[in-house]
Amino acid sequence: MNSVFLGPPGAGKGTQASALSAEFKIPHISTGDILREEIKAGTELGKLARSYIDDGNLVPDRVAVDIIKNRLEKDDAKNGYILDGFPRTVPQAEMFQKILEDMGSRLDLVIYLEASEEVLVERLGGRRVCRDCGKIFHLVNMPPKTEGVCDLCGGELERRPDDQPEAIRHRFRVYQDKTSDLINWYERRGLLKRVPGDIPWEETYEMLRETFAGDDGSRTGRD
Repeated sequence: MNSVFLGPPGAGKGTQASALSAEFKIPHISTGDILREEIKAGTELGKLARSYIDDGNLVPDRVAVDIIKNRLEKDDAKNGYILDGFPRTVPQAEMFQKILEDMGSRLDLVIYLEASEEVLVERLGGRRVCRDCGKIFHLVNMPPKTEGVCDLCGGELERRPDDQPEAIRHRFRVYQDKTSDLINWYERRGLLKRVPGDIPWEETYEMLRETFAGDDGSRTGRD
């Protein structure tokens, strides 16, 4: 299944996508991870992306789409993938659709993980990130063995500035404003499936698991 995961910060996109990736043996493709890999490898696309990032600018749509195209051409994506963090806008979605058509492929499903503002404030407010290795913990759901200390590297855990309650509320509203057109765009094409992201993790995962396990290619007329 070729899929895209959408949802506000804290809805569980990355966590759910990683678990599904492991179970169904398809890659979980994060645009942020791809950018870092391309930059680290010193590819032409990576150099181009870095020139924008170093100047404090967003990577243009064309560059983002080309990076995704390169990733999807790798062998491990031949039998499906989960895109996390892309597309972010309707223009990106339109360019992505054209790329898939040129590749003789198509998108099967767009998952929209819905969650209320209050649940997201509670979730993200408890998140702690290691200053050194970036490992993420949660004070309730996944606490470190030693308070304030990373289990992996022993680094200091901190709460990111954008995980403060007011910052979370602002991010939630910005996300809604920026992605409402994209969500509607995919819904009109019959690709969007809304899944609750503010219920227990296991319940959300079971819904997603059934969706992926039941994919027989009929959703979009795929052979």
